[in-house]
Amino acid sequence: MNIKKLEAVVEAILFTMGEAVEIERLAAAVEHDEDTVRKILRNMITRYEEEDRGIHLIELDGSFQLCTKPEMYEYLIKIAHIPKKHVLTDVLLETLSIIAYKQPITRLEIEKIRGVSCDHAVNKLVEYGLICEAGRLEAPGRPILFATTEEFLRYFGIESLDDLPILNQETIEDFKEEAEQEVMRELHHGEVIPE
Repeated sequence: MNIKKLEAVVEAILFTMGEAVEIERLAAAVEHDEDTVRKILRNMITRYEEEDRGIHLIELDGSFQLCTKPEMYEYLIKIAHIPKKHVLTDVLLETLSIIAYKQPITRLEIEKIRGVSCDHAVNKLVEYGLICEAGRLEAPGRPILFATTEEFLRYFGIESLDDLPILNQETIEDFKEEAEQEVMRELHHGEVIPE
């Protein structure tokens, strides 16, 4: 199979799958080694950019996916009539960052860090597809562990969790202070009843 045909096959696979496909699976499907397939993917990435196409090829933690370029969204919205961009509130962002940095993590561990209940935030993040269940902790009650998803990587435009910014102690202290302020606001408004 020549390079052009190989690119066409890889493109067809990525288009049809509609989600990120691991390099190993792509290599097995086209019956070539991973290095060759990776070179083909890099060439495709470059070509899509040079040709100013409506789609681009992205890499997500060793997997590849065909996606619509963000600058095309406004045109898609006109045709699809379903502009659904999830809004991440401060509470959701804070909960998501705890999960991203501490994963896999249980609800109880998140609540210990935040100092407040996180049921609503965790449920919303699961609904948005930014986190998922990642097994169960080997402990009494076998609590659910949560971790980020590929959608999380796509949403924030990063290739892997290694690309997350490194948190310094000052940022951690800011998180704690914000959580404490949130608890005080909830107590003040009568939303939380102290024991």
